[in-house]
Amino acid sequence: MRNTVVDLFDVVKCYPGVRALDGVSAGFAAGTFSAVMGPSGSGKSTLLHCAAGLDRPDSGQVKLGGHEIGRLREPKLTETRRRLVGFVFQTYNLLDSLSVWHNVLLPQRLAGVRPDRAWAREVVRRVGLSGRENDRPAQLSGGQRQRVALARALAARPEVIFADEPTGALDLATGREVLGLLREAVDELGTTIVMVTHDPAAAAWADRVVFLADGRVVAQLDNPSAEKVAAQMTAVSAR
Repeated sequence: MRNTVVDLFDVVKCYPGVRALDGVSAGFAAGTFSAVMGPSGSGKSTLLHCAAGLDRPDSGQVKLGGHEIGRLREPKLTETRRRLVGFVFQTYNLLDSLSVWHNVLLPQRLAGVRPDRAWAREVVRRVGLSGRENDRPAQLSGGQRQRVALARALAARPEVIFADEPTGALDLATGREVLGLLREAVDELGTTIVMVTHDPAAAAWADRVVFLADGRVVAQLDNPSAEKVAAQMTAVSAR
């Protein structure tokens, strides 16, 4: 049985008038690809933000790489997050003033570590951007920008990559290419990926799907297919 990289224990997170997470417990194993799904307002993004240390739970525990991060103070939390976590967002979050190469290296420089340039070049090659290192984001298509975001996440060799709707802004073919790269990162590099998505076809690339409703885990599905995910989502939404 694989060790877990991310663990949530009875996590509660409230915002004014909303109980976004209501006692969520979940574990995400090393070297696996997990998708998180649920109706709008079910707590998907909140779970991702708490698991990644971007937000603090009101109660419960969050462990990342064996470290309980819920009680870490800044800047220790930032240091731990930079060392253990990579991010891929729907909106790419690239710096337009920097080249592809410098965007890829940026998290390591912010963390105060010397970038592994040989590995960064290999990652850029793997995502199909060799020869585009000096381009700026504005010169790239949406799919290419998402490839830069993935290369940036992988370049620091994080224990886990959190992806929030990474194909949401992409066309179908480009989205499949990005999902294929995420799958390759798991299968060939042993990366752990936790992805929030609303798309059953995207979730079918994962090893397991965790379903949320009203801030709670209500179902899980191993070895998912798009058809099984869609059926489960229909059942979850009808609750």
